[in-house]
Amino acid sequence: MPHPGWADFSFDGIGTRWDISTPSPLSGALRRRLLDAVADYDAAWSRFRPDSLIAAAARQPGRYTLPAGAAALGPLYATLYRLTGGAMTPLIGGSLEHLGYDAGYSLRPSGPPLPAPPWDGVLDWQGTVLTTCAPVVIDVGAAGKGQLADLLSAELRDGGISEHFIDASGDLVNAGSLPVKVGLEHPYDPARAIGIVSLGAGALCASAANRRAWGDGLHHVLEGTTGAPVRTVVASWAMAASGMVADALATALFFVEGPRLREEFDCSWLTVHSDGHAEYSADFEGVLFT
Repeated sequence: MPHPGWADFSFDGIGTRWDISTPSPLSGALRRRLLDAVADYDAAWSRFRPDSLIAAAARQPGRYTLPAGAAALGPLYATLYRLTGGAMTPLIGGSLEHLGYDAGYSLRPSGPPLPAPPWDGVLDWQGTVLTTCAPVVIDVGAAGKGQLADLLSAELRDGGISEHFIDASGDLVNAGSLPVKVGLEHPYDPARAIGIVSLGAGALCASAANRRAWGDGLHHVLEGTTGAPVRTVVASWAMAASGMVADALATALFFVEGPRLREEFDCSWLTVHSDGHAEYSADFEGVLFT
Protein backbone atom coordinates (compact mmCIF):
# COMPACT_ATOMS: atom_id res chain seq x y z
CA MET A 1 0.00 0.00 0.00
CA PRO A 2 1.56 3.35 -1.02
CA HIS A 3 0.32 5.35 1.99
CA PRO A 4 -0.18 3.98 5.53
CA GLY A 5 -3.78 4.11 6.62
CA TRP A 6 -5.27 4.12 3.12
CA ALA A 7 -7.95 1.56 2.26
CA ASP A 8 -7.30 -1.12 -0.34
CA PHE A 9 -9.69 -2.62 -2.90
CA SER A 10 -8.25 -5.70 -4.64
CA PHE A 11 -9.65 -7.87 -7.42
CA ASP A 12 -8.64 -9.90 -10.48
CA GLY A 13 -9.35 -8.66 -13.99
CA ILE A 14 -8.06 -9.12 -17.56
CA GLY A 15 -5.72 -11.82 -16.31
CA THR A 16 -3.95 -9.76 -13.66
CA ARG A 17 -4.23 -8.61 -10.05
CA TRP A 18 -5.42 -5.08 -9.29
CA ASP A 19 -4.97 -3.11 -6.07
CA ILE A 20 -6.63 0.29 -5.72
CA SER A 21 -5.66 2.38 -2.69
CA THR A 22 -7.74 5.33 -1.52
CA PRO A 23 -7.76 7.58 1.57
CA SER A 24 -11.08 6.02 2.69
CA PRO A 25 -12.94 2.82 1.76
CA LEU A 26 -14.85 2.86 -1.52
CA SER A 27 -18.62 2.58 -1.49
CA GLY A 28 -20.25 -0.58 -2.76
CA ALA A 29 -21.70 1.33 -5.72
CA LEU A 30 -18.31 2.68 -6.78
CA ARG A 31 -16.72 -0.75 -6.44
CA ARG A 32 -19.38 -2.16 -8.74
CA ARG A 33 -18.72 0.60 -11.29
CA LEU A 34 -15.04 -0.27 -11.29
CA LEU A 35 -15.70 -3.97 -11.75
CA ASP A 36 -18.20 -3.24 -14.52
CA ALA A 37 -15.56 -1.15 -16.33
CA VAL A 38 -13.13 -4.07 -16.15
CA ALA A 39 -15.76 -6.51 -17.42
CA ASP A 40 -16.66 -4.22 -20.34
CA TYR A 41 -13.01 -3.84 -21.34
CA ASP A 42 -12.48 -7.59 -21.24
CA ALA A 43 -15.63 -8.21 -23.30
CA ALA A 44 -14.28 -5.96 -26.04
CA TRP A 45 -10.55 -6.66 -26.14
CA SER A 46 -9.84 -10.12 -24.74
CA ARG A 47 -8.48 -12.63 -27.25
CA PHE A 48 -8.83 -15.33 -24.56
CA ARG A 49 -12.64 -15.50 -24.62
CA PRO A 50 -14.74 -16.58 -27.62
CA ASP A 51 -17.50 -13.98 -27.10
CA SER A 52 -15.31 -10.84 -27.27
CA LEU A 53 -15.43 -8.39 -30.15
CA ILE A 54 -11.81 -9.17 -30.92
CA ALA A 55 -12.56 -12.88 -31.06
CA ALA A 56 -15.20 -12.18 -33.71
CA ALA A 57 -12.59 -10.38 -35.84
CA ALA A 58 -10.35 -13.44 -35.53
CA ARG A 59 -13.08 -15.64 -37.02
CA GLN A 60 -14.11 -13.57 -40.00
CA PRO A 61 -13.31 -10.26 -41.70
CA GLY A 62 -15.75 -7.39 -41.42
CA ARG A 63 -16.56 -4.07 -39.80
CA TYR A 64 -16.44 -3.96 -36.01
CA THR A 65 -17.46 -1.10 -33.72
CA LEU A 66 -15.40 -0.98 -30.53
CA PRO A 67 -15.75 1.05 -27.32
CA ALA A 68 -14.78 4.72 -27.15
CA GLY A 69 -11.26 3.91 -25.91
CA ALA A 70 -10.40 2.46 -29.31
CA ALA A 71 -10.21 5.99 -30.69
CA ALA A 72 -7.12 6.62 -28.53
CA LEU A 73 -5.57 3.18 -28.94
CA GLY A 74 -5.58 3.24 -32.73
CA PRO A 75 -3.44 6.37 -33.27
CA LEU A 76 -1.06 5.31 -30.49
CA TYR A 77 -0.45 1.92 -32.10
CA ALA A 78 -0.15 3.51 -35.54
CA THR A 79 2.56 5.86 -34.29
CA LEU A 80 4.53 3.11 -32.57
CA TYR A 81 4.12 0.80 -35.58
CA ARG A 82 5.77 3.51 -37.65
CA LEU A 83 8.52 4.30 -35.13
CA THR A 84 9.45 0.63 -34.71
CA GLY A 85 9.30 -0.28 -38.38
CA GLY A 86 6.39 -2.67 -37.78
CA ALA A 87 8.01 -4.42 -34.80
CA MET A 88 5.26 -3.25 -32.43
CA THR A 89 1.85 -4.07 -33.85
CA PRO A 90 -1.68 -4.86 -32.64
CA LEU A 91 -1.66 -7.75 -35.14
CA ILE A 92 0.81 -9.75 -33.04
CA GLY A 93 -1.93 -11.95 -31.55
CA GLY A 94 -1.63 -14.67 -34.18
CA SER A 95 2.13 -14.84 -33.64
CA LEU A 96 1.60 -15.23 -29.89
CA GLU A 97 -0.95 -18.00 -30.41
CA HIS A 98 1.37 -19.75 -32.86
CA LEU A 99 4.05 -19.92 -30.15
CA GLY A 100 1.59 -21.31 -27.58
CA TYR A 101 0.33 -18.19 -25.80
CA ASP A 102 -3.22 -18.97 -26.85
CA ALA A 103 -6.69 -18.96 -25.30
CA GLY A 104 -6.09 -22.37 -23.76
CA TYR A 105 -2.61 -21.44 -22.48
CA SER A 106 -1.23 -24.51 -24.19
CA LEU A 107 2.30 -23.02 -24.13
CA ARG A 108 3.16 -25.41 -26.95
CA PRO A 109 4.50 -23.82 -30.14
CA SER A 110 2.89 -24.90 -33.41
CA GLY A 111 6.12 -24.30 -35.31
CA PRO A 112 8.83 -21.69 -35.77
CA PRO A 113 8.05 -18.00 -35.14
CA LEU A 114 5.38 -16.57 -37.42
CA PRO A 115 5.60 -12.90 -38.50
CA ALA A 116 2.55 -10.72 -37.91
CA PRO A 117 0.64 -9.66 -41.02
CA PRO A 118 1.36 -6.14 -42.27
CA TRP A 119 -1.02 -3.43 -41.07
CA ASP A 120 -1.59 -1.94 -44.54
CA GLY A 121 -4.08 -3.88 -46.59
CA VAL A 122 -5.26 -6.01 -43.65
CA LEU A 123 -6.55 -3.60 -41.02
CA ASP A 124 -8.20 -0.17 -41.28
CA TRP A 125 -8.62 1.44 -37.85
CA GLN A 126 -10.64 4.65 -37.93
CA GLY A 127 -11.68 5.93 -34.51
CA THR A 128 -13.82 3.24 -32.92
CA VAL A 129 -14.35 1.29 -36.15
CA LEU A 130 -12.13 -1.60 -37.20
CA THR A 131 -12.45 -2.91 -40.74
CA THR A 132 -10.57 -6.07 -41.68
CA CYS A 133 -10.20 -7.84 -45.02
CA ALA A 134 -9.05 -11.13 -43.49
CA PRO A 135 -9.40 -12.86 -40.12
CA VAL A 136 -6.85 -11.29 -37.75
CA VAL A 137 -5.95 -11.92 -34.11
CA ILE A 138 -5.66 -8.48 -32.54
CA ASP A 139 -3.76 -8.10 -29.27
CA VAL A 140 -3.61 -4.71 -27.52
CA GLY A 141 -1.88 -6.07 -24.43
CA ALA A 142 1.04 -3.69 -24.86
CA ALA A 143 -1.19 -0.72 -24.01
CA GLY A 144 -4.47 -2.18 -22.80
CA LYS A 145 -3.69 -2.67 -19.12
CA GLY A 146 -2.46 0.90 -18.89
CA GLN A 147 -5.54 2.20 -20.66
CA LEU A 148 -7.81 0.26 -18.32
CA ALA A 149 -5.95 1.77 -15.36
CA ASP A 150 -6.71 5.21 -16.82
CA LEU A 151 -10.38 4.29 -17.22
CA LEU A 152 -10.58 3.14 -13.59
CA SER A 153 -8.86 6.34 -12.50
CA ALA A 154 -11.49 8.35 -14.37
CA GLU A 155 -14.26 6.35 -12.68
CA LEU A 156 -12.74 7.14 -9.29
CA ARG A 157 -12.54 10.85 -10.07
CA ASP A 158 -16.14 10.83 -11.30
CA GLY A 159 -17.04 9.21 -7.99
CA GLY A 160 -15.41 12.03 -6.04
CA ILE A 161 -12.18 10.15 -5.24
CA SER A 162 -9.56 12.51 -6.64
CA GLU A 163 -6.66 10.96 -4.69
CA HIS A 164 -5.95 7.31 -5.43
CA PHE A 165 -3.21 4.88 -6.41
CA ILE A 166 -3.74 2.02 -8.86
CA ASP A 167 -1.38 -0.96 -9.03
CA ALA A 168 -2.12 -3.29 -11.94
CA SER A 169 0.54 -5.90 -11.10
CA GLY A 170 3.33 -3.38 -11.44
CA ASP A 171 1.76 -0.95 -13.90
CA LEU A 172 1.07 2.06 -11.70
CA VAL A 173 -1.10 5.17 -11.85
CA ASN A 174 -0.67 7.73 -9.08
CA ALA A 175 -3.39 10.33 -8.70
CA GLY A 176 -2.36 11.23 -5.17
CA SER A 177 -0.81 14.49 -4.02
CA LEU A 178 2.30 12.73 -2.69
CA PRO A 179 4.97 10.87 -4.68
CA VAL A 180 5.36 7.13 -4.12
CA LYS A 181 8.67 5.25 -3.90
CA VAL A 182 8.65 2.31 -6.31
CA GLY A 183 11.12 -0.56 -6.48
CA LEU A 184 12.21 -1.69 -9.95
CA GLU A 185 12.01 -5.47 -10.17
CA HIS A 186 15.19 -7.31 -11.11
CA PRO A 187 14.62 -8.88 -14.57
CA TYR A 188 16.09 -12.22 -13.45
CA ASP A 189 15.00 -12.33 -9.79
CA PRO A 190 11.52 -11.03 -8.83
CA ALA A 191 12.55 -11.04 -5.16
CA ARG A 192 15.17 -8.33 -5.80
CA ALA A 193 15.16 -4.75 -7.06
CA ILE A 194 17.64 -3.04 -9.35
CA GLY A 195 16.69 0.42 -8.17
CA ILE A 196 14.10 2.78 -6.73
CA VAL A 197 12.27 5.65 -8.41
CA SER A 198 9.84 8.25 -7.16
CA LEU A 199 6.48 8.35 -8.96
CA GLY A 200 4.63 11.64 -8.74
CA ALA A 201 1.32 12.32 -10.42
CA GLY A 202 1.22 10.16 -13.54
CA ALA A 203 1.99 6.60 -14.55
CA LEU A 204 4.91 4.19 -14.40
CA CYS A 205 4.68 0.99 -16.42
CA ALA A 206 7.09 -1.87 -16.99
CA SER A 207 7.70 -4.62 -19.49
CA ALA A 208 9.95 -7.60 -18.86
CA ALA A 209 11.01 -10.78 -20.62
CA ASN A 210 10.61 -12.79 -17.41
CA ARG A 211 6.87 -12.11 -17.27
CA ARG A 212 4.66 -14.42 -19.35
CA ALA A 213 7.62 -16.61 -20.25
CA TRP A 214 7.43 -20.28 -21.18
CA GLY A 215 9.12 -23.11 -23.03
CA ASP A 216 12.63 -22.76 -24.38
CA GLY A 217 13.30 -19.04 -23.94
CA LEU A 218 9.89 -17.89 -25.19
CA HIS A 219 8.20 -14.79 -23.82
CA HIS A 220 5.38 -12.44 -24.74
CA VAL A 221 7.33 -9.52 -26.26
CA LEU A 222 7.53 -10.55 -29.91
CA GLU A 223 9.07 -8.66 -32.81
CA GLY A 224 6.24 -8.19 -35.28
CA THR A 225 8.30 -8.55 -38.46
CA THR A 226 9.73 -11.91 -37.38
CA GLY A 227 7.30 -13.21 -34.75
CA ALA A 228 10.27 -14.11 -32.51
CA PRO A 229 10.85 -12.98 -28.90
CA VAL A 230 13.15 -10.01 -28.44
CA ARG A 231 16.57 -11.07 -27.13
CA THR A 232 18.45 -7.77 -26.84
CA VAL A 233 16.32 -6.19 -24.05
CA VAL A 234 15.20 -7.87 -20.83
CA ALA A 235 13.28 -5.11 -19.01
CA SER A 236 12.05 -1.56 -19.48
CA TRP A 237 10.17 1.13 -17.60
CA ALA A 238 8.42 4.23 -18.89
CA MET A 239 6.87 7.21 -17.10
CA ALA A 240 4.20 9.32 -18.77
CA ALA A 241 1.10 11.31 -17.91
CA SER A 242 -1.24 8.40 -18.72
CA GLY A 243 -1.11 4.69 -18.06
CA MET A 244 -1.96 3.89 -21.68
CA VAL A 245 1.04 5.80 -23.05
CA ALA A 246 3.45 4.59 -20.33
CA ASP A 247 2.37 0.98 -20.89
CA ALA A 248 2.80 1.22 -24.66
CA LEU A 249 6.19 2.94 -24.44
CA ALA A 250 7.51 0.32 -22.00
CA THR A 251 6.93 -2.26 -24.74
CA ALA A 252 8.22 0.02 -27.50
CA LEU A 253 11.54 0.32 -25.65
CA PHE A 254 12.17 -3.33 -26.55
CA PHE A 255 12.32 -2.26 -30.21
CA VAL A 256 13.52 1.34 -30.37
CA GLU A 257 15.83 3.51 -28.29
CA GLY A 258 14.38 5.87 -25.73
CA PRO A 259 15.64 9.11 -27.35
CA ARG A 260 13.69 8.25 -30.50
CA LEU A 261 10.50 7.89 -28.47
CA ARG A 262 11.20 11.20 -26.73
CA GLU A 263 10.99 12.92 -30.10
CA GLU A 264 7.24 12.22 -30.20
CA PHE A 265 6.22 11.48 -26.60
CA ASP A 266 6.58 13.34 -23.30
CA CYS A 267 8.11 10.55 -21.24
CA SER A 268 11.06 9.35 -19.19
CA TRP A 269 12.45 5.84 -19.48
CA LEU A 270 14.87 3.11 -18.44
CA THR A 271 15.94 0.13 -20.56
CA VAL A 272 17.96 -2.86 -19.30
CA HIS A 273 19.71 -4.84 -22.04
CA SER A 274 20.52 -8.53 -22.06
CA ASP A 275 24.25 -7.83 -21.82
CA GLY A 276 23.66 -6.15 -18.45
CA HIS A 277 24.01 -2.48 -19.34
CA ALA A 278 21.24 0.05 -18.76
CA GLU A 279 20.23 3.19 -20.60
CA TYR A 280 17.91 5.86 -19.22
CA SER A 281 16.72 9.40 -19.71
CA ALA A 282 18.18 12.13 -17.53
CA ASP A 283 14.78 12.83 -15.97
CA PHE A 284 14.14 9.21 -14.92
CA GLU A 285 14.69 10.23 -11.33
CA GLY A 286 15.75 7.56 -8.92
CA VAL A 287 18.60 5.33 -7.83
CA LEU A 288 19.96 2.32 -9.70
CA PHE A 289 21.82 -0.20 -7.56
CA THR A 290 25.21 -1.45 -8.71
